[in-house]
Amino acid sequence: MESAVRHLRIVPDNTNFGFVRFRRFSFPISAALSILALVFFFTHGLNYGIDFKGGTLMEVRASSGQIDIGAMRTSIEGLGLGEVQLQEIGGNGEVLIRIAQQPGGDAEQQVAATKVRSTLGTGYVYERVEVIGPRVSQELVTLGTVGIFFAIGAILVYLWFRFDWQFAVGAMIANVHDLVLTIGFMSVTQIDFDLTSVAALLTILGYSLNDTVVIYDRIRELLRKYKKMPMAELLDNATNATLSRSIITHVTVTLALLALLLFGGRAIHSFTATMMFGVVLVGTYTSIFIASPILIYLGLRPGGPTAADGKDGGEK
Repeated sequence: MESAVRHLRIVPDNTNFGFVRFRRFSFPISAALSILALVFFFTHGLNYGIDFKGGTLMEVRASSGQIDIGAMRTSIEGLGLGEVQLQEIGGNGEVLIRIAQQPGGDAEQQVAATKVRSTLGTGYVYERVEVIGPRVSQELVTLGTVGIFFAIGAILVYLWFRFDWQFAVGAMIANVHDLVLTIGFMSVTQIDFDLTSVAALLTILGYSLNDTVVIYDRIRELLRKYKKMPMAELLDNATNATLSRSIITHVTVTLALLALLLFGGRAIHSFTATMMFGVVLVGTYTSIFIASPILIYLGLRPGGPTAADGKDGGEK
């Protein structure tokens, strides 16, 4: 068994694909898709979830310790309260219920909570009932936006100190590219944009950055080793050298996300759908066809400062 695993090869060794030559297509396509994503975002907006639109939050616990989440969802959705999210928390029959904001002010939110209580019956303990108003929702939107921009700024600072400026700028362009396309995807599909979506965006940023840094680190090694190699050939060699690792990583992540998407339930649907698009589709494409070739346009050349005395470090 160990021998079979050792000889498992998803990608053959010493591949020699010419990825960089596709930049003449990938760059215009990415530019067009990014513009289209921004157009959709500013014209259609996002389908904000209860976290950002406001509503009622109820945390309940079954007295018996056992709960049928499917039957509970069916009963509550039958009340006609609009969007309702149920999330099982803990392992003792505890459920978090989010109910969309009802038109008519606070009184109507209380009416909705009362309806849910009546439907669920006396077999539950109501640990927490909160009404999320427009002010709290706006604060969550603001904090979520600040969190994303803070993450981008921190990444930029990290790259600036660790790499030469061409790598830092290239990685940031790749990251922003992933972010814009993912937000465009959410605008087009109108899947819920809630706090889990913010977590997904931050995860995509980190994952995409790690993927890009792995390739950039190999590029720096080759820059020191081959000072006269044409830049396009050097970039292709670096991408091919990390291709097996990239594919294995993306395949395993895809399988995990696919399982969550199919069996994880509605509570994490927006998270897994966003991750599937941002990490599997956009992230893979960006690290190979955008992050690496863009170094040519940023003026990185063999024999430059990086090749002579590049900064130490890098992730492998």
